Amino acid sequence: MNTHTHTTATNPWTDRKVLVTGAEGFIGSTLVDLLVARGARVRAFVHYKPYAEKGNLARYLADPDGPVEMWAGDIRDAGRVGDAVEGCDTVFHLAALIGIPYSYASPGAYVQTNVTGTQNMAEACRRHGVRRLVHTSTSEVYGTALTAPISETHPLQPQSPYSASKIGADMMALSFRHAFELPVTVVRPFNTYGPRQSARAVIPTILAQLHAGTREIRLGSLSPTRDFTYVTDTAEGFLAVAECDRALGEVVNLGTGQEISIGALAQALIETSGRDARVVVDETRLRPAGSEVQRLLSDNSRARDWAGWTPKTSLREGLAHTSAWIAANLPLFAPSRYQV
Repeated sequence: MNTHTHTTATNPWTDRKVLVTGAEGFIGSTLVDLLVARGARVRAFVHYKPYAEKGNLARYLADPDGPVEMWAGDIRDAGRVGDAVEGCDTVFHLAALIGIPYSYASPGAYVQTNVTGTQNMAEACRRHGVRRLVHTSTSEVYGTALTAPISETHPLQPQSPYSASKIGADMMALSFRHAFELPVTVVRPFNTYGPRQSARAVIPTILAQLHAGTREIRLGSLSPTRDFTYVTDTAEGFLAVAECDRALGEVVNLGTGQEISIGALAQALIETSGRDARVVVDETRLRPAGSEVQRLLSDNSRARDWAGWTPKTSLREGLAHTSAWIAANLPLFAPSRYQV
């Protein structure tokens, strides 16, 4: 059963004041674009940078009275987070320190940003009485699938400091529902891909190498399988869950329910790009044996049944869009350098 609360019959986002943290990121900036298209007034919380850099939201900077208000800060600063939340109806909390390899080197930074940052956000939302907080999790918290497809009740397995910090962040968000009746929902995207994603992720890594003319695609393990969701579908999932009262205090997966191995994905990308290359396993990219997540495949029943969400973009179509974007933006990538 769908339980939605709308501000209008057709578009609940018109003139809503919405905070998006991590707004310059890959998913965050796509979500900002979608909210603007729906008529929302967006406060974009971005990590403060003391140097001049135009990121994914640069096109909004020219109009100070436009639909997007840029708000520089750091999620670890409770005071700044509180100021950002004030006056907002809905909060999408995407800000996080991401990436698994760096979490081996600096686990404390992940706890500070992901766990403490989420505590700051939950406390601010409680204090300012927001209508809904949507907190972003990750499918990495499940670890290697014990049963598949993976439902939201699957055991959580901290196979890296990154996943451990995200488990802690999820529990912090949900604790505010139990302890303080905070209207919070946890969304758990599986592997999202698409334009604007950095070469930290596998699909841009492969495509950047292909479009640069590399004849050998260097990857880590080829056997793990992943459930890849196109970024606009993931962003639509955020909006659907934010309007679903059944999801309050719950976790909701966002995934396609289909899986592909990294090896098969690489071959699909070679075909999509129209390039000629072969795949080589690079030992430096292999994760510790106990840390590699072998299988991720989502059960998206809650998103489908509770919020009416279904992904619309096929993997073939999404890979074609992504390949074209990377080909057009190749200077943004450094294919010879492994980005963690």
